[in-house]
Amino acid sequence: MSPIVIKSYACECALGRTKDELTANLSAAQAPYMYERAGYLTNGQKLMLGGVDGSLPSIPAELSAHNSRNNQLLLSCLQQIEPEVNATLEQVGSERLGIVMGTSTSGLDEADHKVSKPEDLRWHYAMQELGDPSRFVQLYLKTTGPAYTISTACSSSARAVITGIRMLKSGMCDAVLCGGADTLCRMPINGFKSLELVSDELCAPFAAERKGITIGEGAGLVLLKKEQQGSLALVGYGESSDAYHVSAPEPEGKGAERAMRMALEHANLTPNDLGYINLHGTASVMNDKAEACVMHRVFGNHTPCSSTKYLTGHTLGASGIVELCLCALTLEQDLPLVPQDFSHNHLDPNLPDCGLLPRSGTHLKSEFVMTNAFAFGGNNTSLILKRSA
Repeated sequence: MSPIVIKSYACECALGRTKDELTANLSAAQAPYMYERAGYLTNGQKLMLGGVDGSLPSIPAELSAHNSRNNQLLLSCLQQIEPEVNATLEQVGSERLGIVMGTSTSGLDEADHKVSKPEDLRWHYAMQELGDPSRFVQLYLKTTGPAYTISTACSSSARAVITGIRMLKSGMCDAVLCGGADTLCRMPINGFKSLELVSDELCAPFAAERKGITIGEGAGLVLLKKEQQGSLALVGYGESSDAYHVSAPEPEGKGAERAMRMALEHANLTPNDLGYINLHGTASVMNDKAEACVMHRVFGNHTPCSSTKYLTGHTLGASGIVELCLCALTLEQDLPLVPQDFSHNHLDPNLPDCGLLPRSGTHLKSEFVMTNAFAFGGNNTSLILKRSA
C-alpha cells in the first residue's frame, strides 16, 4: 500500500505566520507573538498569552455567516497552500477530497461578544457551531466530499489527522485536507483559570517551578494523499480514550502509553528508532508528571524530547496540528531540535529521566519523529512522521 504523504502544509501561531518566519524563530527558540495581553481575564488583569498578530484575510461576502476568527486563521493557512490544494482538486475531483477539521471553541468568541453587545449584526449562530470550520473550508473550496469536524478538546486536530489517514486507507477519499484552529477566547481562558491550571507567567514545562499552562492560539493544515513519492510521510498513529477523569490525566499515563505504543506498532518501529519526540508538555503539574513517567517506561532516556508550548502556548484543539507542522518543518529543513528551556528555572528532580533536551544545537539522528497530543477525558493521540531520503 502506498504511504500517506504530506503534499503541503501551513501553520500559524505565536512563533510566526509563514514557513520562513517559523523556521527562523523555531531555530532561535523565540516567539515574537508571546507576551502579556489584556482583555481576556474577567478580573481585568493582563495574562501571558500566545497570539497570531497582524491582519487576517477577509471571509468572502457570500460566506459572511462563517466570519469567525477561527475561520479567518484557517483561511490564512489555506491561502498559503491553495495552489497545491487546487491542483489536487483538479486531479481527484471535488467529491473525492475529504475535509476534517478539529477545534474546541470554533466561533465561541464571536458568541461571547454578541452576548456583551447584542446590537452586533456581524454575528451568526453558525459561527459558534463546532462543525463550522469544516463547513467553511468545504464551502470555500466548493467540494462535495466528506467534511466534518472533530472536537475532543486538546487532541481535536491530531484526531482530525488520524481520521484523514483512515479515510485514505479505506478508499473513501483520494486526498484529505486535515487540520484545525483555536483562537484566544475569554471562556476557555477563564475556565482554565478557575481550574487553577493557568500560569501568570510564561509556562515552564517539566520545571520544578512550573505553575500551569500558557494558552495560545493557532491553526494549521496538512494536505494528505496516498503516493509512492513524498518528502514527508505519516507512518504511524495511535489513539486511546482512557476516560480516567473529566480534566485530570491518568496519573501513570496508561492511556497515553497505549497511544504511543500503537503508533510505534503501526509504523513497525521500536522506541530506539525515533530521533525526537515533541511532547504534549503543558507545564501543568499532573500532565508533565504522567507524560514523563510514560516516556521513561517506553523510551528510557535515550530519545531526545521536549515540549514547544513555551514558544506557542497551548493552542488547545489546534495543538496537534500546530506541533505536527513544527515537526514537519524540523524534518524538512533539518532544524536543530527545540531545547527544553531551563534558563530561568530548574528541571523537576522528582520526574524520571526521560531524555529532555537541556540545550540547543542538537540535530536529528533519525528520520522518524513522534508528536503527542493529550486531552481532557483521556483523549490521547500520537503521530509519527518520517522524512524520506
